Amino acid sequence: MVFLSVITSCACVSDSSPHADMTTDQELPPDGQSTTALFTAKGIDVTPNKDQGVIKIVKRLGHAGDRPMIGDKVTVHYTGRLLNRKKFDCTHDRKEPFSFNVGKGQVLKAWDVGVSSMERGEVAVFLCKPEYAYGVAGNPDKIPPNSAVVFEIELLDFHAESLTNDGGILRRIKVKGEGFSNPNEGAKVHVHLEGSCGGRLFDCRDVSFVVGEAEDKGVPFGVDRAMDQMQKGECCLLYLQSKYAFGSEGKAEFKIGPNKDVEYEVTLKDFQRAKECWEMDLNEKLQLAAEVKIKGNQYFKAGRHFQAVIQYQRIVSWLEMECSAKPEEQKRIQDFLLKSHLNLALCYLRMKEPSHVVENCNKVIELDEHNEKALYRRGKARLLRNEFSLAMTDFQQVLQKNTSNRAARAQIAICQNKIKEHHEQDKRIYANMFQKFAEQDAKSTELVFPASSTDWEEKEEEKWR
Repeated sequence: MVFLSVITSCACVSDSSPHADMTTDQELPPDGQSTTALFTAKGIDVTPNKDQGVIKIVKRLGHAGDRPMIGDKVTVHYTGRLLNRKKFDCTHDRKEPFSFNVGKGQVLKAWDVGVSSMERGEVAVFLCKPEYAYGVAGNPDKIPPNSAVVFEIELLDFHAESLTNDGGILRRIKVKGEGFSNPNEGAKVHVHLEGSCGGRLFDCRDVSFVVGEAEDKGVPFGVDRAMDQMQKGECCLLYLQSKYAFGSEGKAEFKIGPNKDVEYEVTLKDFQRAKECWEMDLNEKLQLAAEVKIKGNQYFKAGRHFQAVIQYQRIVSWLEMECSAKPEEQKRIQDFLLKSHLNLALCYLRMKEPSHVVENCNKVIELDEHNEKALYRRGKARLLRNEFSLAMTDFQQVLQKNTSNRAARAQIAICQNKIKEHHEQDKRIYANMFQKFAEQDAKSTELVFPASSTDWEEKEEEKWR
């Protein structure tokens, strides 16, 4: 590991490189026994078990304060050497720092241990025993079997792990959980919460809730979304942007104003996973689908579109691959899927996510080619994507199905105006473009001639005088 692929792919670099002045090689004694003695005398054992597996000597103090937590993304420069001072890897030689998520097993065990002990800006040297480095096998052509190694590491920066694409939920793990199992959608979890805003503690309690329905217990959406990435016993800090906390409404109960970011410390004390799709028979799925649909509709009516999406997606995940030989059951399956996709499309329209709207409407149209709602909502989504002609086609199909649909007729007029505006804009753009091209062509063809051939001849004679 050090993403083992990175270490193994890098060629050995000689000590004559431009960065040999990093002094690790100069400070290390020329033999392994002396190096080990130096670290034993001056170093600090940073291993949790205090087994001397990773010994640290600080070369430059960092900025006092925070240290990386499990899951944090860290960026470092490093130089790796054998005990005979031979360099086998160096980010400075590649002119590029190295990043990884600490405590996730992505790198050598010595790195997870050592980097977790550092502060931002710190430079430290680590003596790493084989069991914390390359093990009994070593690394062919670079690390002899059963070799201790020395790493000089500079911690450039670190930041919390993002659980969402938009960075709205950041996580830092204070205590690692046990095992590899996580709560799933519908799981019952028991957690301890401590919520704060602007340094003020506003929520401190033990609470149980169903994943996907946390808001029913006054727990923000961002905490709910983090559950499926936690293990039992884990304690983490969650930094929630306002839309994943209490949104534009705030939370009067906690005296949280609108659009406030909050921080939660969450400990997952226990959980019971919900049944997976393959663990349920069809009757159980249909019964749960009816219950979940009601919950989704409640969230939608309350304007909780994120939460409603979760419920409708659960129904789709249970039934999209189901097929029954009984006509009445097959009809119920089709009905649940059609309504769930329609409701998902409506939620995504409200959330201004047109691609998801089109995707779900297409699913409905596969089941019901002339579905009026699906065509209308897909048209609205295409209008949001400035696909005016496609949108108008959808609205026209709605009118073919229902000539009295005033909304579709109004949308067709909007599409026609948009198309006209778009054409006018294109005309202006191309007119300006062609005008500029014409002016450039005119300048490039202009030739400057002397006033007369006599003037030209006189100038030429001046050159040769």
